[in-house]
Amino acid sequence: MTGEQPPIRRAWRDSLGVVLATSAYGISFGALSVTSGLDVWQTCVLSLLMFTGGSQFAFVGVIGGGGLPGAAIASAGLLGIRNVAYGLRMSSVVGDGFWRRAAASHFTIDESTAVALAQTDAAARRIGFWVTGVGIYVGWNLTTLAGALLGDVLGDVKAYGLDAAAAAAFLALLWPRLRNRQAIAVGAAAAVVAAVLTPALMPGLPVLVAALVAIVVGWTNWLGSRPTTSTGDPA
Repeated sequence: MTGEQPPIRRAWRDSLGVVLATSAYGISFGALSVTSGLDVWQTCVLSLLMFTGGSQFAFVGVIGGGGLPGAAIASAGLLGIRNVAYGLRMSSVVGDGFWRRAAASHFTIDESTAVALAQTDAAARRIGFWVTGVGIYVGWNLTTLAGALLGDVLGDVKAYGLDAAAAAAFLALLWPRLRNRQAIAVGAAAAVVAAVLTPALMPGLPVLVAALVAIVVGWTNWLGSRPTTSTGDPA
């Protein structure tokens, strides 16, 4: 066994776990979309082309509430802004080449970014990104179709708790990284802010605000170790 094999195996394990959890949530989107007034074809096109869960739920939420298509597009676009930041961070992971980066832009989502950053070396990060992104794309579109076709049969999809499965997958990725006070402070501050703002803001926006809080806490290095300055010559 080579030293590189364990990180690669871990990347595959993390990726497939997140793929299964997130893909299952696609059933909720498919069912919600058709009950909001979109037909099966329109629902599937949204997942094929938009492919970012928060934006998709925002879009059908506005449509289902009687809003105009322009307002639905604006809401979805606002929530999709976070993927631009993900793309900047993932550019070094996916590598060079126009076509590779063009393809990667469609698979740069919350889950593929999280799995990639959870890995310990460059090869594992690349595998985590591509396996998660492509795997969720295939699974999400299949379950979107299933949810759209079976929406009336499934009833209230929220009762199945599929959204909790995706959240649990993220927690599983985050937990091993909470090994020092700084990481715990970042996670706790972001979680509290998101929980407080969720009842007041539209879906997806609390996550964006929480991300800003995490950046501030991390940038200021609250509770983190400070570099020490040597005042004498080394022995």
